[in-house]
Amino acid sequence: MGPLELRIAVRFLFAKKRAMLMSLAGIAVGVAFFILTQAQTSGFEQFHIRTILGTSGAIHVQDRFQDTLRTMEAGGSEGAPFRIAHRETRHYVEGVAEPRELREAVLEFSNVSGVSEVVTGQGTLRTPVRRNTVWIYGIRLDDHLTVSDLAGQVVFGDLADFRQNQQGILIGAVLARRLGLRAGDLVDVATASQTGKFRVAAVYETGVREIDQSRIYLHLPEARSLLERPFGASFLQVGVWRPEQAARDAARMEAVLGHFAYGWEERERAWLEVFRALRISSGVTVLSIIFLAGLGIFNTLAMMVIERTREIAILRATGFGRREIARMFFWQGAVVLVGGVASGWVLGALLTFGVSRIPIRIRGIFSTDSFVVHWALSHYLWAALFAAVVVAAAAWLPARRAARLEPGEIIRNAAV
Repeated sequence: MGPLELRIAVRFLFAKKRAMLMSLAGIAVGVAFFILTQAQTSGFEQFHIRTILGTSGAIHVQDRFQDTLRTMEAGGSEGAPFRIAHRETRHYVEGVAEPRELREAVLEFSNVSGVSEVVTGQGTLRTPVRRNTVWIYGIRLDDHLTVSDLAGQVVFGDLADFRQNQQGILIGAVLARRLGLRAGDLVDVATASQTGKFRVAAVYETGVREIDQSRIYLHLPEARSLLERPFGASFLQVGVWRPEQAARDAARMEAVLGHFAYGWEERERAWLEVFRALRISSGVTVLSIIFLAGLGIFNTLAMMVIERTREIAILRATGFGRREIARMFFWQGAVVLVGGVASGWVLGALLTFGVSRIPIRIRGIFSTDSFVVHWALSHYLWAALFAAVVVAAAAWLPARRAARLEPGEIIRNAAV
C-alpha cells in the first residue's frame, strides 16, 4: 500500500499547496544558510590553521626537562606508594643543547615531514633614520622551507639572493613599510654586544601582523654570531604530513626525547576556541529558521487532520489501518523534507560560491583578499539531519492524532 499512501499524501498536500510551499521554502532557506554559515566559519578557521602551520610549523621541540616527582599514597590496602609526574613541576633547561642529534631523532617519527633548527633572540634593526626592535630568527633556509610556507610568502625580492648571500636578511612587509626598506637596501642589526651589516634580500608577508612587523630571518651562522650562541638552538620547528595528529606526535616526542614539545593546537587553543564558538553560535541561530519552518509544517498538518476527518473516516472504512493513516502524514512531511533539503543544498552551494567571490581585505591573524569558504560534505549532511529531525517531530503529533480517529465516531458526529 506504500505507493497508494504516497499518492493520497501528495493529493492532500496539493490541497494545502500554499502552506506547504511556505514550509518547503522555510526548510530550503534554513538548510542553505546553515551550509553557508558553516562554510564561512570553518573556511576562516581552516585558513587560519594553514597560516599558522605555514609560519610557525606544526610542532615545536624546545627546552630539555627533568621531572620532579611527587609521591602519593595509593588507596589500596597495602598503601603502596606511586609517583605522578606533573608538567608544571618539571625542571627545565632552556634551549636545545644538541640540535643535530635531536633533529635526527625527530626525523625518525613517521609523520614528520621536516625539521628546522632555529636560534632566536631580540635585537634592533637600524636604518640611517629609524630603528625598530625585532626578533632574530637564525635558520638554514632549505631546512626551514620544509616546515613553513616561506617560499610562497615572499612579495618582493628573491629567496635565491638570500641563499647565495650570507649577509642577506629577510624582513616582514609591515616592518619594511615602517622603515621604508626595499630589496637591496643595507641595514644594521644590533644586539646587546654585537652589530652586523646586512642586505635586504627579500620581503615576506604572512598576514599575521605580529610576525610581519617584528620577525627577521638571518642565516644560522650569522645569527649565532650576533646572539653569541655558538652552540645549541632555541627550538626545533617541525613539519608534519598530517597536522591533525600533531598533538599525539608531540606527546610521543616529549616522552621519547626528554624535551618539551607542543603542537599547533595547544599553541593556538584560544583562537581555535573562538572559531568553534562562532561556528556553533551561527549554526544555532540559523537552525531557528528550520525550527520555524517545522512549526509551519505542524500547523498545516494539524489543520489537515481537522479538515480531512471525513476522508480519513472513508479511508479507515475501506481497509486502511492506523499505521497506514499515520504513514500518509509522515509521507507528507517526507515530501516537504526532500524538496526543502534538495532546494536548500542547491541554494546553499550557490550562496557559498557567490560569497567566496566577494572581495574583502583582512590582515591581522591571517591575510586574505576575499571571503574564505570550506567546502565539506558534512555541512550538507548535518543540515539535512537537523531538517529531518524537525520535520519528523512536526509530523508526529498530527499523524498520531489522525491514526487514532475512529470512522464510526466521525460518521455519528457528522450525522448529528
